[in-house]
Amino acid sequence: MSQDPTTPADTSADSAAQDLAWMERVRQGDTDAFAQLVEAHQHRVIGAVAKMLGDATDAEDIAQQVFVRVWRSAPRYEPTAKFTTWLFTIMRNLVCNELRRRKRHPARSLDAPLDDSEQPLQIRDPGAKTPEETLLDAELQDAILKAIAQLPEVHRMAIILRRYEDVSYEEIGEILGISVPAVKSVLFRARTQLREMLRRYLES
Repeated sequence: MSQDPTTPADTSADSAAQDLAWMERVRQGDTDAFAQLVEAHQHRVIGAVAKMLGDATDAEDIAQQVFVRVWRSAPRYEPTAKFTTWLFTIMRNLVCNELRRRKRHPARSLDAPLDDSEQPLQIRDPGAKTPEETLLDAELQDAILKAIAQLPEVHRMAIILRRYEDVSYEEIGEILGISVPAVKSVLFRARTQLREMLRRYLES
């Protein structure tokens, strides 16, 4: 049987190669390549930032800062790792700075109710479900995100990268600066904490 030429692994390799090609052009000051790079990755970055912060309020602003860093650092960029590993490392640093800022100047509790402008993080595609089922799904999704927001920063980043961004253990280790066994240990503890916080949903 012949192998499908468009397997997920091939697609991932193609995307990584395209990222490197764009970055090579960005290093030369190519704004068109930079725009393509932003377009390809901005939704992932915004989503990950929003989940790390526990709300969507500042996600776009911080994502913009991430790409400003990419542009400014491009001349010094060396492709020793996947572009996305480097991108998420920049994101991690900026998000951690924002979390520290929020601890010094708390605006509101993470337990405060979300307003309508923050609802895009909830499940939006009801499919063939009834309104009641859709409401329960949205409630569960909201509960999961709130629970993730209560995890320690390293646990939070690891679970978001693995659960929502499908990042490999090796990449997560590079982003967090820890070994692969440590990544697996962090993820195990994070999942254990989440199961405990979400027990009432899991048992219903």
